[in-house]
Amino acid sequence: MSNRTPTVRPFFHEQTGTWSYLVFHQGHAAIIDPVLDYDPASATTSTQSVDTIISSARESGARLDWILETHAHADHLSAAPAVKAALGGEIIIGEGIRRVQTHFKPVFALPADFPCDGSQFDRLLSDGETLPLGDLPIEAIATPGHTNDSLSYHIGDALFVGDTLFMPDGGSARCDFPGGSAATLYQSIQKLYQLPDDTRVFVCHDYAPGGREVACETSIGEQKRDNIHLHTGVSEAEFVERRTARDKTLGMPNLILPSIQINIRAGRLPEADVEGHRYLTLPLNRF
Repeated sequence: MSNRTPTVRPFFHEQTGTWSYLVFHQGHAAIIDPVLDYDPASATTSTQSVDTIISSARESGARLDWILETHAHADHLSAAPAVKAALGGEIIIGEGIRRVQTHFKPVFALPADFPCDGSQFDRLLSDGETLPLGDLPIEAIATPGHTNDSLSYHIGDALFVGDTLFMPDGGSARCDFPGGSAATLYQSIQKLYQLPDDTRVFVCHDYAPGGREVACETSIGEQKRDNIHLHTGVSEAEFVERRTARDKTLGMPNLILPSIQINIRAGRLPEADVEGHRYLTLPLNRF
């Protein structure tokens, strides 16, 4: 195995169509986009799914250094605090989270003292900043367009793109969320397309178009050749037209209301009241 090739173990969360990853190299590990189980009918949470990742991390023998969020997801709740409690590590997200928090603080009637400076996370990364994973750098590549805080993580020959790209037959991320922009997403993807064609690309979601088996890994070369929204030769204007038309047909994600208000807190649940109960907010007629 090349010393530029980290070991990647994928984990699929069927309820939300989410891929999480355990990445390790030279005795050091990172977990990317861990998911907290959430039953919307009963409003109950559990760590059953992420416990599998935690067990795998322990079995690897690697020390967990980082819990990497590609953005504040709108379709699942983050299990980053459960991972940190079990294994340690720092919770990381892009510096654009400040803008996401600022937008959603009034939407969810968060308390006046709720900070919109990203301090709920252990560290915020800007484009081009790096973290170590053994002797490999984890390079943060800002990829806004889907959200303001979207980051891709480039580790050796592997690239973790969050929602920026799906598998080639799934296309690209929606751009109709607050702070979203199809033109900005086009430029973000072009930045990724500058990486070598054999770069392994790991997506955050797969919904198995056409009934195929779920998949998580593609490559930059495959994306440039086959991505249904943005392959080589598609202009920015063409992409924006396609993406905008597609977004008009999409409903809100099923878990957007619980997810956003948890994920802008770095996955932490709201503070309990005097009786030990926690409550989420259900804003009416805001979306």
